[in-house]
Amino acid sequence: QFVLVESGGGLVQTGGSLRLSCATSGFTLDYYAIGWFRQAPGKEREGVGCINSDGSTDYADSVQGRFTISRYNAENVVYLHMSRLKPEDTAVYYCAATSSRSCHTDFRSWGQGTQVTVSS
Repeated sequence: QFVLVESGGGLVQTGGSLRLSCATSGFTLDYYAIGWFRQAPGKEREGVGCINSDGSTDYADSVQGRFTISRYNAENVVYLHMSRLKPEDTAVYYCAATSSRSCHTDFRSWGQGTQVTVSS
């Protein structure tokens, strides 16, 4: 049973920062890549970024340079650090585990999501 739980969302003003957490259980985290996704009202889910098992990362163009993903396998947690937030970053954010060590594969398990709202 793969379990992922997001936390850390909230209301922040434009230009502010937030750190989201993805707490994992039911699997050995260091064997898997972890992705972050978001979905805004009326829009399709989009990928935010992903961290491979070796710690390397990939980011969407829309967040490149503003968001950073880090992982602490021994603590079973992955973080999404968000800075210079914009209103268009408003969405429900999800973390998900892949079926392998690489981000370039299918995501097998998802968290419930945490709301991030960026006000003008």
